[in-house]
Amino acid sequence: MTKKSAPSRASNDVQTAPPEDVLRSDSIESILQRLQSENVKFLRLQFCDILGTIKNIEVTQSQFAKALRGEVMFDGSAVEGFTRIEESDMLLRPDLSTFLVFPQFSREEGERGKVARLICDIYLPGGTPFEGDPRRVLRRQIERAAAMGLTLYCGPEPEFFLFERSESGGGTTRTNDHAGYFDLAPIDRGERIRREITNKLIEMNFEIEGAHHEVAPGQHEIDFRYAPALQTADAVSTFKFAVKRVALEYGLLASFLPKPVAGVNGSGMHCHLSLFKDGSNAFADPNGEYGLSDLALHFIAGLLEHASGMVAVTNPLVNSYKRLVPGFEAPVNVAWSTSNRSALVRIPAKRGNSTRAEFRMPDPSCNPYLALALMLAAGLDGIQAKLEPPPAIQRNIFKMTVREKRHHKIRELPTNLSEAVDALERDEVMAAALGEHVLGHYSEAKRQEWAAYSATVHAWELERYLDLI
Repeated sequence: MTKKSAPSRASNDVQTAPPEDVLRSDSIESILQRLQSENVKFLRLQFCDILGTIKNIEVTQSQFAKALRGEVMFDGSAVEGFTRIEESDMLLRPDLSTFLVFPQFSREEGERGKVARLICDIYLPGGTPFEGDPRRVLRRQIERAAAMGLTLYCGPEPEFFLFERSESGGGTTRTNDHAGYFDLAPIDRGERIRREITNKLIEMNFEIEGAHHEVAPGQHEIDFRYAPALQTADAVSTFKFAVKRVALEYGLLASFLPKPVAGVNGSGMHCHLSLFKDGSNAFADPNGEYGLSDLALHFIAGLLEHASGMVAVTNPLVNSYKRLVPGFEAPVNVAWSTSNRSALVRIPAKRGNSTRAEFRMPDPSCNPYLALALMLAAGLDGIQAKLEPPPAIQRNIFKMTVREKRHHKIRELPTNLSEAVDALERDEVMAAALGEHVLGHYSEAKRQEWAAYSATVHAWELERYLDLI
């Protein structure tokens, strides 16, 4: 990347006022009334750990008011990456805007009583936001953008597989169909369950834009409307829960593992990103190159500059790097394009308020709060440092020679989780965006994951070497 003269990069440690207080008595009263009128029996207080695993504490009717006031405590030392045992008490402070009553997933649930949900921010007992809360990490970057008059919108495209279960109920990698891209029933045997998932999502106020069979057998995609970054992260977590829950009712396993089956396409979560300012798309400029504004080009340059530094978060598993290989449409080269899907960043054809950058690297196993926080931090760094992207590559990068890639200064992403964590720790902008607490715990967890994988003897090794060596 090249830089124009610009002010020094702003620190990610911007101290701002806490999020707007959503615990207003009128809101609490309206939710209490709805809980009563809909005869809700259980209220789920939801949050997630630094690895993106959804956690919850479920309370009954006698505790509803206490929960809505943000007075329910939990043991943070029992949650991955949160805190030490000697400082374990934490508060669940609900974001009342996330309230919803879950649809009935099964007859048994209906008999036991309705369940509602609130997504919570994590606070320390003294009322200070917990710096290790992934939702807080994203809020900090949203606040940075807001100070610049900008709002990030994201439209994700999470892909998943539907697999059959074994007789004992365990998961397998046997797909329930052999269909391909955009196929119809009866070849697409997932059509019925995909519609059922879509119906449940609509009941939870999702605006579904499309649903279809993906490239690989048993692979599917359901797209929902773009939204501001925090709402999008909340929606991704809710989406994954709903998909898995409906699949369970059909006796199937829904998996968001990036590469569960060798030799076929893996599952990505392409993220369509755009910045809005004063109600207008700040990426659009009919007089700019490719119809893009300077701000859009700086944002794209930031994504490219920090792609290697963020891939440990956007692609967080050992398995993620088995998707990021040539030949299956997943990006492995750090480049951008307006005309092909082999690049890391693609600019779809629509302009005006639909102008956006499709970031093709992430996969659906990521923690959506941390992943979106780093995407936004990277783009804002590109804007503040006035980074310029290299020329757009309009050819299929997968077919370019090594010499051609070098000529265009196209570098490759880290090839495994260990290299990715190294790159994360070297990238000062990405490290600062996560914060010391999250970076330390996240890196430690991922290094342990890599060490365990590296010490395991896999079936491939035995099949390849046992008789020969």
